[in-house]
Amino acid sequence: MNLTRFNLNSELLSIILLIFGLLIFATVLFFVWGKIKPQANLTELKTRTKSWWVMSSVFVFAALFNPMISFIAIGFLSFAALRELYSVLNLRESDRRPIFWCYLAVPVQYYLAYVGWYGAFIIFIPVVMFIWIPFMVIIRGEVKGIIQSMAILPSSLMLCVFGISHMAFLLSLPELPGFAAGGRGLLLFVVFITEMNDVFQFTWGKLFGRYKVLPTVSPNKTWEGLIGGILTTTIVGYFLRFLTPLSGMEALLVSFLVAVAGFIGDVVVSAVKRDIGVKDTGSTIPGHGGILDRIDSLATTAPVFFHLVYYLAY
Repeated sequence: MNLTRFNLNSELLSIILLIFGLLIFATVLFFVWGKIKPQANLTELKTRTKSWWVMSSVFVFAALFNPMISFIAIGFLSFAALRELYSVLNLRESDRRPIFWCYLAVPVQYYLAYVGWYGAFIIFIPVVMFIWIPFMVIIRGEVKGIIQSMAILPSSLMLCVFGISHMAFLLSLPELPGFAAGGRGLLLFVVFITEMNDVFQFTWGKLFGRYKVLPTVSPNKTWEGLIGGILTTTIVGYFLRFLTPLSGMEALLVSFLVAVAGFIGDVVVSAVKRDIGVKDTGSTIPGHGGILDRIDSLATTAPVFFHLVYYLAY
């Protein structure tokens, strides 16, 4: 197809080539490393790299093609993550009706993002659904276990739908003078630095990790990996600021906070899985877990990035 159909400017082309170039490099590196040192345990690194091949392809597709297709693709990720989470949680039979309403919230939230209705988008789940879902929970009159349901259902919407939907809203942001990359550049930026943060934190932790951050929640997370990943991600974000309307100092601050938010999203979902006794929330991606396992960091980085950029530039 003709690239002009997608308005693929040099900034977007650069980041797409960089994303897939790094993934190719990582894939080759771990393959050669495994051949040279067969005793090296590279399973987790290879798994994360393969997962990001899938996720990067999805988000590059979402950024380049027709906006409607992009919103549907990201919305499907929210729906799949929500469905996976409900499949592993011990919810009551009487919660079927409120769960149905939770699923209905997905197209509504993404429609609000598609039309760019910021005021409704920002209150629909945290306010409207926060009130409506607990009412749907109690309307059946079954009070046993009701506190758990009232806590789980609104929280699941915030994590799987509200957080992720901010990536879609990036595509609806208005054009800014002198900012050619636009919403698609912003989407690729947050996906890329979230990806890099995940890889950097794990890599630095493998190389130098000694001191555990949260040993009972995520035993593989170390202070060395966390600090090294955050600093590296912050630097990468600074050099990729051409994909954003941010100044140098703003890009440093935003990249730093996004890296911290990515760590928080990862360990929050890890804690949930540890509590319910599962390794993965699903098996949608064979050998690599479910959708939520792959986008847990994006559920927190996307809203943090969106609102910082919205405040600083829009």
